[in-house]
Amino acid sequence: MKKKLDIKPLVISNSKINGLQVINSKMVTDNRGTVRELYRQSSYSETLPSSVTSWKQVNLTRTKRGAVRGLHGEAMSKLVTVAHGSAFGVYVDTRPGSETIGKVMTVNITPGIQVFVPQGVCNGFQSLDDDTEYLYFFDNEWNPRMSGVALTPLDADLKIDWPIQIDPGNLEQISEKDSRAPRLREILNFQKEV
Repeated sequence: MKKKLDIKPLVISNSKINGLQVINSKMVTDNRGTVRELYRQSSYSETLPSSVTSWKQVNLTRTKRGAVRGLHGEAMSKLVTVAHGSAFGVYVDTRPGSETIGKVMTVNITPGIQVFVPQGVCNGFQSLDDDTEYLYFFDNEWNPRMSGVALTPLDADLKIDWPIQIDPGNLEQISEKDSRAPRLREILNFQKEV
């Protein structure tokens, strides 16, 4: 058998949302399989904000094909990726005073593709495969009283072209909480009033 070795370097790209970065993680593939470097402080510290000093909580969700989670923008930054399967990632800037407030960005996430989501940017995804495993690194521990914003992924004004049609009444596809969350227009109007 011929020896195989393929090394793909870490590549970090900015996006149309300030601070949101799309990351192709370093991957080494040989005859045995692939090793993906999910995080190396010395590599990431040059591009992530200085406020991100460590990851305080790591969550892994397993999600059915077509199901949607989010859009949530808690008081924490996130590094997200998939460990297995694929996802259609959606990000919406809801930060008051941001130059890119209201902007929407989508990213097809497969193993090796990561997205750094700054605090205040809503994060959500739709699973494109059965049992997609979506991995979150958080720079704060989540708690139910944490400040933040939630948007309904069903907001037509966001013009999200979901790859798999969403049935708002199907609780196996979207939670009642997410389907009833405010629309972006409501959030922006509330922020103006405060």
